[in-house]
Amino acid sequence: MTNQPALIIACGALASEITQLLDANRWQHMRVQCIPAKIHNTPEKIPDAVRTIIQAARNKYQAIFVAFADCGTGGLLDLVLEEEQVERLPGAHCYEFFAGTQVFTALSEQEPGTFYLTDFLARHFDRLILRELGITDHPQLLDMYFGNYKRLVYLAQSDNPKLVELAQDAALKLNLEYEYRRTDYGDLETGLNRFNESVVQWQN
Repeated sequence: MTNQPALIIACGALASEITQLLDANRWQHMRVQCIPAKIHNTPEKIPDAVRTIIQAARNKYQAIFVAFADCGTGGLLDLVLEEEQVERLPGAHCYEFFAGTQVFTALSEQEPGTFYLTDFLARHFDRLILRELGITDHPQLLDMYFGNYKRLVYLAQSDNPKLVELAQDAALKLNLEYEYRRTDYGDLETGLNRFNESVVQWQN
């Protein structure tokens, strides 16, 4: 095994937050390789995409961590990671690990018809939701996709008034009630801290 930096295989939707955490903690021994966030439109492709990067990185890195949740793979990502003996972030999706399982469960039980935004999704809402789902060109699809939703909850990683405005605008466009929750990095930070601790132990 070579003595190269540790690798984080990350969802592109987490690139900004992961980079901020690496810089803030001076984790210069870690590298990040992102898979474009649009892969979530075809979650069945996530496991093979992650496996391909893991196998290509085996002889280059001492340690590998996957910064994905299950992300709609129905457990298939976990099967790949069990085979490859690589760990990932906890939870079913980024909303859960940003909010924390307990808070997210409470939110879901309070209102099952909740649509969630993160900083990334607030910033790219028009492109990833309205245009990618075809709602921009076919407004009649809005009710098909969101007719059963009642509330939009913005899980904010940062204190950014512009993103708050974008999230509020998204709620208006979807005709949903709006709620703001400041989460910071949640279990993303916890997961990367644990990974860093394991890397340090291996190095020593």
